Amino acid sequence: LMAQHMGVLGSDGQGITARIDGALDFVGRLFATQPLFARANPLVAERVEAMKGYNRHYLAHEFFNRDWHPMHVATVADWLAPAKLSYACSANLTEHVPALGLTPEQRNLLADIPDRMFRETVRDFMLNTQFRRDYWVKGRREASPLQLVERLREERVVLAVPRNEASFTLPGPLGEVTLNPAVYGPVLDALADHAPRAIGELPLPVQGGFGQLLEAVLLLCGSGQVAPAQDEAAIQAARPAAARLNAHLCAAARGSGDVTWLASPVTGGGVPVDRVAQMFLGTRAAGIARPATWAEAACATLASQGQGLLREGKPLASEEENLAEMTRLAEGFAAHRLPLLQALGVA
Repeated sequence: LMAQHMGVLGSDGQGITARIDGALDFVGRLFATQPLFARANPLVAERVEAMKGYNRHYLAHEFFNRDWHPMHVATVADWLAPAKLSYACSANLTEHVPALGLTPEQRNLLADIPDRMFRETVRDFMLNTQFRRDYWVKGRREASPLQLVERLREERVVLAVPRNEASFTLPGPLGEVTLNPAVYGPVLDALADHAPRAIGELPLPVQGGFGQLLEAVLLLCGSGQVAPAQDEAAIQAARPAAARLNAHLCAAARGSGDVTWLASPVTGGGVPVDRVAQMFLGTRAAGIARPATWAEAACATLASQGQGLLREGKPLASEEENLAEMTRLAEGFAAHRLPLLQALGVA
């Protein structure tokens, strides 16, 4: 409906952002009339309301694409079969811990379904899945249980957040889940120096053995607190390109906050770094070590563009307030965030 509104009632001269805003506004007005569709699908109104806060370029790509056609996972499997690609597993690591999102009755029902793709379809209904992230492989071969454990023991992980910011509570489809500190605490402590370690080197829980340890690593990785780490050869090979990319992004952050991730050669992926922190890193890379100077440079850059900092959603009124707040951010960044980024090869 929104895509049709944009195509029929939107004007090319408005630009994509205005056309998307018009479509969202129209759907909001439609739902205000209490149509039967909204009564039968009460969650749709919440999703549309949430979409209003999304980046418009993302919405254009994800929902307003001319050839965007939602489909079930079984349909994708049929399409990929001629290329000899088969479903491997979910790329969402928390889904590999069924107890996090499925009731015992749901897990029992899934266990009774012999066909993999039908089982995945049923799981999507159980979880009301909106977007899937999956791995597909060509020439899929099953590993023996022993081979699987041995390979998993060799996989390396690294702590991706400061140790004191690690959380023992995770959101889940069935509500918030509290992790057992006796199991997860020793794992986080072993990774507290942010050095990559093999899963087999981490402390085994008193009960549950390697299976319980693997579940802990999966949940910590799925929550973004721990990340898979590359081997040393891959890390060293990735450092030059990551450094060039990060330098480019930090320079671009002076004029825009569009990209809030930097590249880590350690994880081989992205690390969240906001615009202000990127400006700090850019100034630091120029050889300036004092956080107070990082703050002064960042304030000057923002002020030259008529911008400033917010506190509790409101802009700070004076240059002095902006500088004081920016200095606080720079000192906190230097004390807590910078050591992590250095360990991940970002800074």
